[in-house]
Amino acid sequence: MPALVALVAVTAVWGVTFVQVKDAVALYPLFAFLAVRFAIATGTLALPAATRVRGLGWRGASGGLLLGLLLASGYALQTAGLQRTTVSSTGFITGMYVVLTPLLALLLFRARIGPAAWGGVVLAAAGLAMLSGIHTGSLGGDLLVLAAAAVYSLQIVLLERYAPRYDPLAFTFVEMAAACAGLLVVAVALGDLRVPHGWTVWGALLVTGVFASALGFLAQTWAQRRTSATRTALAFSLEPVWTAFFGYTLAGDRLGTLGWGGCAVIMGGIVLAEPAAAAVLARLVSGRPRR
Repeated sequence: MPALVALVAVTAVWGVTFVQVKDAVALYPLFAFLAVRFAIATGTLALPAATRVRGLGWRGASGGLLLGLLLASGYALQTAGLQRTTVSSTGFITGMYVVLTPLLALLLFRARIGPAAWGGVVLAAAGLAMLSGIHTGSLGGDLLVLAAAAVYSLQIVLLERYAPRYDPLAFTFVEMAAACAGLLVVAVALGDLRVPHGWTVWGALLVTGVFASALGFLAQTWAQRRTSATRTALAFSLEPVWTAFFGYTLAGDRLGTLGWGGCAVIMGGIVLAEPAAAAVLARLVSGRPRR
């Protein structure tokens, strides 16, 4: 039960940060915001992880580097999409990583996919089409968020291979540091890096850096050692629900019948595909041969 409570709390934090980030990047450059966010996450984990990093070896460190760069790419795409579409749409489309994960596992590791997963893909695609038919956001923004969901799916598939092998604190630290470095290079190249000002920006940076990034990913690792992959994936499917709730109450999202219908259809696809996604991830972790 404590593990499930921790996972639900993480999804609630992730849900509310969509509102904060949308407000913050309207005042502060996108890549600079993300670079500072992951700098805060890296600093949060630096002291407790310092003595453990050496134990990763070059394989663990390179794995953390790769996943960190994927994480940076996903957040850049997601935040760019969030600037162009609604909070609620961003949350529900991001949740499609549950649907996309088994598809990527099929492509990369030839993992078998059952009819439930394919049904989830169809439902989620139909919901996305419904969302694209409303005028509160933009199709371009939705597609950026969809690309981010695909990157997150790839990161999840690869993390399931790395997580059981390495110290979670050290691995997460390297992942955060790699994401920070990649985003910092882009922010400096664009000339966007400057000292943030105002509580709107700093509040979003502190919440996303400390809680949504550093502690959020650590909580996920801790919880997954104590509960099943199925329950973890089911808890994570609550993220778009939290996002819709906070988008409605804090950001004033009003998607209309078609938009909320699209969100409901996407959620249906996520719930339908979730057990299949969890089963695929469990097979990847166990390393069972696939035909």
